[in-house]
Amino acid sequence: MTSSPGRAVTSSAGRAKTSRAAIPSAETTTPLRRNRDFAALWSGQVVSALGAQIGGTAMPLLVLATRGSPADAGLVAAAGTLPYLVANLPAGPLVDRWNRRSILLVSELVAAAAVASVPVVLWRGTPTVAFLAAVAFVQGLCAVFFGLAERAALPLIVPAVHLPAAMARNEARARGAGLIGPPLGGLLFAAGRAVPFLVDAVSYLLSALALLLVRKDLRGSDETPTEPLWRAAVEGLRWVWRQPLIRTAIALLAVSNLVFQALVLILIVLAHDRGATEVGLMLGVYSAGGLAGALAATRLHRHLTAPRVIVGVNRVWAALLPLFTVAATPLQLGLVGAACAFVGPLWNVVLMTYAAVLVPNELLGRVMSAAMTVTWGVMPLASLLAGYLLTTLTAKGAIGVLAAVMLATAVAATASPAVRNAPPLPSDPARQKT
Repeated sequence: MTSSPGRAVTSSAGRAKTSRAAIPSAETTTPLRRNRDFAALWSGQVVSALGAQIGGTAMPLLVLATRGSPADAGLVAAAGTLPYLVANLPAGPLVDRWNRRSILLVSELVAAAAVASVPVVLWRGTPTVAFLAAVAFVQGLCAVFFGLAERAALPLIVPAVHLPAAMARNEARARGAGLIGPPLGGLLFAAGRAVPFLVDAVSYLLSALALLLVRKDLRGSDETPTEPLWRAAVEGLRWVWRQPLIRTAIALLAVSNLVFQALVLILIVLAHDRGATEVGLMLGVYSAGGLAGALAATRLHRHLTAPRVIVGVNRVWAALLPLFTVAATPLQLGLVGAACAFVGPLWNVVLMTYAAVLVPNELLGRVMSAAMTVTWGVMPLASLLAGYLLTTLTAKGAIGVLAAVMLATAVAATASPAVRNAPPLPSDPARQKT
């Protein structure tokens, strides 16, 4: 999320001053490492994210092992991301209306029950594609509610001055799980098809226990909403539509999400013949670049302006994607992926900081849901696209199509007036000098 130049920035920032997240307190002087509520939320999600990576790696391997069809793997992956398209928009107003602590807890417990059903079915026989798609859908639905609630709760837990650091730590958390989870998921799947799903279920339960340690009031507003749910959802869309830079950033992010969601499935199929362990190694190396990028983002965002980040990241991706077509081994594929993943966290830190600082907290759930409906809603389409490309082209031919799409996206980012005229973040070098 970003904000447009001109009057929209002034009005948005002015409204943010009246939100509960912006009220000054003694907590602004407390280092982030001593923020107990953030530590509880963050540590619980370390465990949950690791389990999700383990289960996420095992799911397409299970489909391929029992059905042997890349198209079926794409269908299950699409079901897991479908909630980002169909549930994000109505989930936003609900996150703003309900107690976010309850949303976080229920999401983890329901997801645990869903993924725990996979070992039960495996012990009784071979799971159907429809069953695995249903499990993936429930997990995705829980992820939608949890993700929106966590993002909306973070400004209530972390003072604004510490938000960029908190965002970077969240990125490091996700990337670290992505580094360890896939190789571990491949090893656990090789040990037993049910094992990674049992580990995933336990990780959800441990995360729910950690959430009980968060003591902060996580409600977005004390006022009882009177407007209909559909109108509240539309309010988030209207806020987004009034920001030219936000519209552009959402479009760019949606295309890149589509490309990389399709790419990961294609890479798994490309490396599948070498075994589950090789797939895990490739994805682990891929994620190592993201972890390094998340750690570097804590410092790099202070030296790069937002327009430079938005344009530069898309150019780097456009330059790197063709290299996947000449990589000969899973390790080489992972190394190219690591280079792509390195720049991703910087993009995320910039956009999420814009959202947390400028959007009023009582509106944050709706604005984030509107943005994520587009940016994450393309993921089921990406999974279906990957399955289609793999059935009509070779894996490398499919990657070539994605590389061409990424090149067009980089050109659009470079030519966009909204990106060139983006207002500075509080941490931008230009603002620090004035």
